[in-house]
Amino acid sequence: MPNSTTEDKNVKTLTLYSEDDTQRLAAQLAALPLTGSVWLAGDLGAGKTTLTRYWLQALGHTGAVKSPTYTLVEPYSIEQKNGSIKPVYHADLYRLQDPEELSFIGFDEYLDEPNALVIIEWASRADSYLPPPILFIDMTQANSSDKNQESRHVELRLSKAGQAQGLDLSSFKI
Repeated sequence: MPNSTTEDKNVKTLTLYSEDDTQRLAAQLAALPLTGSVWLAGDLGAGKTTLTRYWLQALGHTGAVKSPTYTLVEPYSIEQKNGSIKPVYHADLYRLQDPEELSFIGFDEYLDEPNALVIIEWASRADSYLPPPILFIDMTQANSSDKNQESRHVELRLSKAGQAQGLDLSSFKI
């Protein structure tokens, strides 16, 4: 089945039909020189954690990837090809009761760390507290005419900060 896309430097919409498609998207995200935060949005079961797992693997993480649903944040130090360490934090704010809780756990330190990438699921629960992201990723489960075929629509959207960094989504494809 062909993947549908919309072409733009700052916005890209893709349809994922398989885990292999999710892995391909994750590899393209890993190739972007991202620092700062990325906000993942979507209903429960939309594939946010799966995308993040593949993304971490594409960045070079070789161990287990735990869901941060109960811990709020899982830290990763990923060795890059040039020998440097890329700090990556995977946060899941679904269970957050109050955005101020983030200050109690030192969340600002993750966001302030040089070269760090902070991937945040359910960022909308703390959007009044968090600085704007570099990239928004919105995932929705799509209805398919083939009952055995699940698909996901993924919209990638650069924020003004992402655009100012010169990031470009136009080459993304599945």
